[in-house]
Amino acid sequence: MVAFDGDEPVEEFRCPNTHIDGVDEFANRYSFSKCIISCVSDIPEDLSKYLSKLPIPILHLTHDTPIPIQNRYKTPKTLGMDRLAAAVGAHALYPNRDLLVIDAGTCITYEFVEANGIYHGGNIAPGMQMRLKALHAYTAALPLVAAEGEVPETGYNTDTAIRSGVIQGIKFEIQGYIDHFLEKYPRLLVFLTGGDNFNFDTRIKNIIFADKFLVPRGLNRILDHNNDKL
Repeated sequence: MVAFDGDEPVEEFRCPNTHIDGVDEFANRYSFSKCIISCVSDIPEDLSKYLSKLPIPILHLTHDTPIPIQNRYKTPKTLGMDRLAAAVGAHALYPNRDLLVIDAGTCITYEFVEANGIYHGGNIAPGMQMRLKALHAYTAALPLVAAEGEVPETGYNTDTAIRSGVIQGIKFEIQGYIDHFLEKYPRLLVFLTGGDNFNFDTRIKNIIFADKFLVPRGLNRILDHNNDKL
């Protein structure tokens, strides 16, 4: 949950185990005028009942909700709302620029929005934890390695070889996407968001923006776009 004052986030609250603990206190700290809900799974019953009793209009984001950009994804009902919201959030910040949005979480997603506000779609790749677990699960001898620890240029034992292979591999992958899109779109801006942070020592770091609130920004923009329907 994120509280916004206009276009800017003022506080983030994470529900423990997606239940109601602490939600009431968070909701009472601000004079909310409206709310948007986006969830990739079913909302817990106690939280759903609580939200339904709030004295404010609530927008439930679905694939049919109007959005302020054009969605050219050919199967919109299979498109994750977090992916779409990240694209909307980036476009809200820079509406006249070509944008590559990279969300590094459970999966790493790459979304492209053209300067004219057309969302063309994107790609999905395994995230850092998924890669580490897959190396352990699909081999006979490789251990499960934590993401935290040394990341040398070349691993000097099995743990560092796995960790460096995964983390450096992700960095090279992301750099490759950026270079590819820059060739076609020289004025490209890149947004990095998500739970996994990667530091880039790159010649093009001046075009990269880190914004952990990119998805909430997109949801907030979609909510404003639907004011007349609340």
